[in-house]
Amino acid sequence: MTGLLDDFMVRAALAGLGLAIAAAPLGCFVVWRRMAYFGDATAHAAILGVALALTFDASIFGGVLAISLLMAFTVSSLAGRGYAMDTMLGVLAHSALAFGLVAASFLSGIRIDLMAYLFGDILAVSASDLAVIWGGALAVLALVVWRWSSLLMATLNPDLAFSEGLDPKREGMVLTLALAIVVAVAIKVVGALLITAMLIIPAAAARPFSRTPEAMAVIATAVASLSVLGGLWSAFRFDTPTGPTIVCIVAALFAVSVTAAGASGGLRKPRR
Repeated sequence: MTGLLDDFMVRAALAGLGLAIAAAPLGCFVVWRRMAYFGDATAHAAILGVALALTFDASIFGGVLAISLLMAFTVSSLAGRGYAMDTMLGVLAHSALAFGLVAASFLSGIRIDLMAYLFGDILAVSASDLAVIWGGALAVLALVVWRWSSLLMATLNPDLAFSEGLDPKREGMVLTLALAIVVAVAIKVVGALLITAMLIIPAAAARPFSRTPEAMAVIATAVASLSVLGGLWSAFRFDTPTGPTIVCIVAALFAVSVTAAGASGGLRKPRR
């Protein structure tokens, strides 16, 4: 029994750490660009991807990735066409979630645990799931590292980026692709409703103590990793749902960060 416990807990820890190293650096750009609701809309669309993948007997990862990309590109193409961005994101986010839940209800002969996809089921991660999670996480990390300077310039000063020969829209598409991969990777770990929290909260917790963008990404990754390990331990110790417990831990770390920053004389922003 102990060996079995150690086995699935190790897999859960590795899955969570894979999510942390992908989501935290990407979350910094989400915070800097004020696109938290964009991430939420993409995450909500994941449920529709799950339903379609099960309908056509396809890969869950592939289905979620395809629908997340479709949602992200739809939002990008509709931006600035007569509707405020927050209104458009609100419509698309909740519509995609509702259509996904309705589509899942029509699945006959297929057993689907919606709670696992909504809130995650990290303790049920298999070895093959680990391969997908780490493959996606390393792909996102490599993409962010490769495009770091370009993404940063396009985020902080689009006009300067354009004058330097960079296309801010192209860099935005790179960010969109990375965000869709993270959503597809994270749905097994924390679920569609909690993915955005793992993108935003570690970056927000790191911001007061970061003098450079690079430092913020590193600190955010450390916060996310600590939250995963602390959440797993707390969920096992107190018999609570694992995904939400991980988010509770990262929220507590954010509260500590804000309190400590306030006590030390205010928040510091990363130097640009």
